[in-house]
Amino acid sequence: MSRFSKGFLPLAGGLMMSLGIMWLASQPQIATGSVYAGGDLAQVATPTSTLQPTSQTTPMPTPLPTMPPPQIAGCDIFPGDNIWNMRVDTLPLDPNSAAYVATIGDGNLHPDFGAGLWDGGPIGIPYITVAGNQSKVAVAFDYATESDPGPYPVPTNAPIEGGADGDGDRHIIMLDQDTCLLYELFYAYPQADGSWTAGSGAIFDLGSHTLRPDTWTSADAAGLPILPGLVRYDEVASGTIRHAIRFTAPQTRRDYVWPARHYASSLTEERFPPMGQRFRLRADFDTGEFSPTVQVILRAMQTYGLILADKWLGLVYFGRARRTVGQ
Repeated sequence: MSRFSKGFLPLAGGLMMSLGIMWLASQPQIATGSVYAGGDLAQVATPTSTLQPTSQTTPMPTPLPTMPPPQIAGCDIFPGDNIWNMRVDTLPLDPNSAAYVATIGDGNLHPDFGAGLWDGGPIGIPYITVAGNQSKVAVAFDYATESDPGPYPVPTNAPIEGGADGDGDRHIIMLDQDTCLLYELFYAYPQADGSWTAGSGAIFDLGSHTLRPDTWTSADAAGLPILPGLVRYDEVASGTIRHAIRFTAPQTRRDYVWPARHYASSLTEERFPPMGQRFRLRADFDTGEFSPTVQVILRAMQTYGLILADKWLGLVYFGRARRTVGQ
């Protein structure tokens, strides 16, 4: 696994000429039940969603099989039939797929994780597992009306995206391994009195399908959790990634589709993808020329796809390369 643990994955060059025509977008509709592939309509369930079912009538199809959900520190990362953990390789193509793909980027995949430093800071989005008795601290939010008030179990050694001196998104992600609650902060800074400030924050029950309130952000622009969409070293080492992968695009629409809850754009043209849009790598894309570690990621992109979760550079997907002692 040395190529994976020593820097960026060598994806961009191999996909540069083909990604522009090799991506498909799938946009699920809302209904009740589980994830189905029935006729020309892909129906996706959410028991807690406030959105209304599609008005189109379709026969009751056969549910797609589910796999055991991914786990971290003994916690299921959402139930096995959660949308993050559902296959999309058989879902129908979105009518706007070609337009979406054209606006996303130059055809290069940019992995934002790996060993070493970039501009003086660590690469990727780290997370830390904490015990249920971890002391919780107060957090003051810039977007308090769309943030869960907390308190949050931020340990003194909490890893910050970009490092302690970084000035990027500064995400902090904490997983309580005893309660299986996920705590995520955006643009977090420690204060002298032991409290923290942050742009926004969200708490997710990983045993539930519960979404953010409609129109609310989270620690991510789309109002989605971050941790379930990260590529993790242990997954690649195991040979299988069983969930969708979080990615960003430079231009998005002033809209969002389930399970996203929030938009981050003033653009209204239909050619731009909304937050929450699901994409996948075509099944006939030849992954054989890539290393075994890269093939694990490409297979996940073909099977589980990617979810548009934030607005940044085109086709950037995120992960954490290797867990360190105590994390």
